Amino acid sequence: MSDTRAVTAELADWIHGLGAPGAPVMPASVAGQVRRLVLDFLAAAIAGTDTVAAVATRELVAEMYPGDAATVLGGGRASVAGAALANGTAAHALDIDDGYTPGSVHPSAPTLPAVLAAAQALGADGPTTLRAAAVAVEVTCRLAAAGHPATRDAGFHNTAIAGVFGASAGVGLLLGLDAEQTRSALGLAGSHAGGLFEFLGSGAEVKRVHAGKAARDGVISAYLARAGVTGPDTVLEGPNGYFHAFARDHWNPATVLDGLGEDWLLERTYVKIYPCCRHGHAAVDAILDLRGEHALAPDQIDEIRVDTYDVAARHGHTDVATLIDAQMSLPYAVAVALADGEIGLRQFDAAHRTNPELVDLVSRVRVTSDAELDARYPRSRPARVTVRRRGAGDAPDLVALVDQPLGEPSRPVDDVQLTAKFHRLAEPVLGADAARRVVDRVWAFDDVLGLMSALQAAPAPATDLPPTTVPAAPVARKRITTQESA
Repeated sequence: MSDTRAVTAELADWIHGLGAPGAPVMPASVAGQVRRLVLDFLAAAIAGTDTVAAVATRELVAEMYPGDAATVLGGGRASVAGAALANGTAAHALDIDDGYTPGSVHPSAPTLPAVLAAAQALGADGPTTLRAAAVAVEVTCRLAAAGHPATRDAGFHNTAIAGVFGASAGVGLLLGLDAEQTRSALGLAGSHAGGLFEFLGSGAEVKRVHAGKAARDGVISAYLARAGVTGPDTVLEGPNGYFHAFARDHWNPATVLDGLGEDWLLERTYVKIYPCCRHGHAAVDAILDLRGEHALAPDQIDEIRVDTYDVAARHGHTDVATLIDAQMSLPYAVAVALADGEIGLRQFDAAHRTNPELVDLVSRVRVTSDAELDARYPRSRPARVTVRRRGAGDAPDLVALVDQPLGEPSRPVDDVQLTAKFHRLAEPVLGADAARRVVDRVWAFDDVLGLMSALQAAPAPATDLPPTTVPAAPVARKRITTQESA
């Protein structure tokens, strides 16, 4: 890194400028995309309210963060920081929340809970809240992309470590922080940044809390800055700063600063169709294509080989005793998609994870890193799936190559499909009428208090999974490449 720009100060000036009087009008396409992000975030968070991690966090919030300032999804109210913690955890609890591929980050779950809670407490209007949400997500995408893959290689989870900066930026805009205070908010967020990838393959629930923690700490950072607590104004680029500590100085300042306010990275976020790690989605698309074209069944399979990029290949574990292990397992996602022909929340329940036939099929999936496919990442998330059939004789193996999974900007989910996803996830919790009211409020986004009021729901019991599914069927399938190999 040879760029000598004052990255933190320039970023803070941009954040402050968007909230200042006379700020440029946010492009209509950006405002529309933020509405989509809010709707998708709420779908994930509402569905996630009855998971073990979300229920436990909500109970902790009731004890440690009491208050009436903001709505807690799943029931009750709390302080702004408490609501951000609870709702952020719920949003990331089912791995069905959005993401940004170049940063390997989920930008909405750690940011929008903070922005919506602060907006509710402050009585902010819709346009101001949309602007704050845009800033929060954009900052998260930029910081994550600037340090990826070095941050991941160092063992950190970008959703947690970059998300806290985005949350502090969005809440800071709502609080009306000046440029100096905004620099301090970012500086304080840097000392809150944290989140390790050691959960992978361990069965630990802590990944769910990463988003909630980032949202909470972003709130605290912004409010502390307003109260006069200062943070370093070189927190990002300094010799002991964020990118030195988390990326070993392997980062790109231009990704943070170039095109701010003109080229919005948030417009290139993806929508998740399957409730599992995004790194496995291209392989899932590929196996579903092969299943549909060749009527494949588990008993026909000798071996499934998945060649993919290196970061995805790290998710090759086959021990799926817990929900999170299954969601993080590429072999499991491929196997259950082949077995059931769809991959929704039901496919990750305990009955599926312990099914002997499915466990056996998972053991027949091999995941390897491919140098050519790795060179494409993170511009794309490719996977090549090769199926060797039992008793096929001299028949060639079946091969499908998917360069980008469904939901990426090049294979988008439209507003109708996104709204359908919301209803499938939210109606079992809110009911059909309340779900429709929330959708109407989000698309209008002219009354934040009305939106948050519509989200009130009775607490749900803790279960292994909520009783809802997200099948692949509502999204039209488009095969990228399917072929037979010699």
